[in-house]
Amino acid sequence: MDPVHSLHSLRDVKPTSYWLDDPGRPEANSALIGDVRCDLLVVGGGYSGLWTALIAKERDPARDVVLLEGKEIGWAASGRNGGFCAASLTHGLGNGLERWPNELARLEELGAQNLQAIEDAVTKYGLDCDWERTGELDVATEPYQVEELKELAELAAQFGDGGVFLDADQVRAEVDSPTYLGAFWDKDGVAMVNPAKLAWGLKRACQDAGVRIFEHTPATDLAESGTGMAVRTPYGRVLARRVALGTNVFPSLVKRIRPYTVPVYDYALMTEPLSPEQLDAIGWKGRQGIGDSANQFHYYRLSADNRILWGGYDAVYHYGGRVSSEYDQRPATYRTLAGHFFQTFPQLEGLRFTHAWGGAIDTCTRFSAFFDTAYDGKVALAAGYTGLGVGATRFGAEVMLDLLAGERTERTALEMVRRKPLPFPPEPVRWAGIEITKWSLDRADRNSGRRNLWLRTMDRLGLGFDS
Repeated sequence: MDPVHSLHSLRDVKPTSYWLDDPGRPEANSALIGDVRCDLLVVGGGYSGLWTALIAKERDPARDVVLLEGKEIGWAASGRNGGFCAASLTHGLGNGLERWPNELARLEELGAQNLQAIEDAVTKYGLDCDWERTGELDVATEPYQVEELKELAELAAQFGDGGVFLDADQVRAEVDSPTYLGAFWDKDGVAMVNPAKLAWGLKRACQDAGVRIFEHTPATDLAESGTGMAVRTPYGRVLARRVALGTNVFPSLVKRIRPYTVPVYDYALMTEPLSPEQLDAIGWKGRQGIGDSANQFHYYRLSADNRILWGGYDAVYHYGGRVSSEYDQRPATYRTLAGHFFQTFPQLEGLRFTHAWGGAIDTCTRFSAFFDTAYDGKVALAAGYTGLGVGATRFGAEVMLDLLAGERTERTALEMVRRKPLPFPPEPVRWAGIEITKWSLDRADRNSGRRNLWLRTMDRLGLGFDS
């Protein structure tokens, strides 16, 4: 499909997240006015904060829990992501093996248990979120990636993960794209979900359990107050015995944590619903999530109404790490994504996109969540999920609650929990390093995956940049 035709596919897009553009979107709660007291204050109304509040009430129904959200529940990454809910806590087996080889087997078990716990919560609380445990296809679109996926299948077998390698004919029997040369199919470790509906369902479950939720209430300051903590808001204050911070991409109230994450802007398109004939043209009867194996990768999946979400490729960092709504739209990326879509599925020529959106996610140098405490253990935080927070945030909530309880548990004893990643350097070194890394990753994609001296050095230092 020529570039002009792919551009025509964008002519009617709405510049908003498809997931959030929902007539069933719940009304926001009122803002906090005045002072309140509680046992546990949770800051942040995305998955991280919602799971923390809900599990806190599950552990102790009598605990008084307050949750503050600066805008509306699920408005940021939790309502704008692709809806891939993965079991992995380590950003994939390869990254986990490189960083925590002695713990990886147990981390894989804990990740599988965590994913099952999310599925159980969907049933227990009646979360209407289009949950589908369909797995994920990691597809090869270049010859060198085929061998990498065969190695991944062998590694997965060592750790008891349910996955199989598919050759070109086998993967095209699952989903038909002329670009596919092979795939690794993780059959059980990923579920598809409507991300906004999951956040809204968790909000309802929290409130039903007695959590007091205040929206349009940003937390502006954190300080000790007697034996507890005080968090200021524009119109009031929360006095809490303990505080859990689930603010992720936004600047942490614990300022020393800020160098450990950077905001990366990710973008996605959503098509109109496919007709039965269009679906037949590509197959996809298994409804798996799909990601390609390049450094600059695409992720895509079917929605409940048979649209295709198509996202990824560009990972954009802005100098100084600014997070701003002005970056949420990027037509240059939409043009690129539309062109790549029709290269992947030329049989869908004429399909239109209805929604185009973007937003910031947090990344850290090890690509997976890290944890910390402050103020003598009265504050706990989790951040750095790097695009895999739909599932891993529930595990992070458990870790934060363990840390706040002052308990040594199997989770808090993990090296992954005890140690933080290397921080990013200050500007302008940070921006220059990220730009060199992005250039090098693009070059590797165009050079059979071969990593240059810069990337090999970053690998040895345990540093990285990803979305």
